[in-house]
Amino acid sequence: MSRMTPFSSPLLLGFDAMEKTLERLAKSGDSYPPYNIERLSASDGNAERLRITLAVAGFAESDLDVTTEENQLIVRGRQTDDTEREFLHRGIAARQFQRCFVLADGMRVVGAELKNGLLSVDLDRPEAERLVRKINISVKD
Repeated sequence: MSRMTPFSSPLLLGFDAMEKTLERLAKSGDSYPPYNIERLSASDGNAERLRITLAVAGFAESDLDVTTEENQLIVRGRQTDDTEREFLHRGIAARQFQRCFVLADGMRVVGAELKNGLLSVDLDRPEAERLVRKINISVKD
C-alpha cells in the first residue's frame, strides 16, 4: 500500500527534496530557543523583508554562528561551562542549540544583529525575473 502525499501527483515533477524536507521538519520537535518570525513592510523602494528573532539570552556574539547551507538558514549556539565558578544553585545551564529554517528559492540573508539577548536575522527575496523561453521542436524522419 503506497502512501499519498501532497507531492504524489504526476504533474509535480522534481519536488522530491521538498517532500523530504517537510517530513524532516515534522519530526523535529525541539522548541529551544524560542523565536518569532515577522514580516517587515517594504520601504524606501526595498522589497518586503522577513525577520527571524531568536531569544538567546546569555549567549555572546562569539557563542553564536549564523550560516546558510543550500536552502537552509542554520543558527547555532555553543556555550562553554565555566569550571572556575562554584555554584550553590545552578538553574541556568550552559546549553547548545541548532535551529534550522528552510528558505524558499531566491531568499537571501541581509544581515544579523544581537541586541539585548535577541538575535535578529533579516531576510529578503528580490523580485524574480519572469523568464519565458521558446523550446524548439525537432522532427526526425
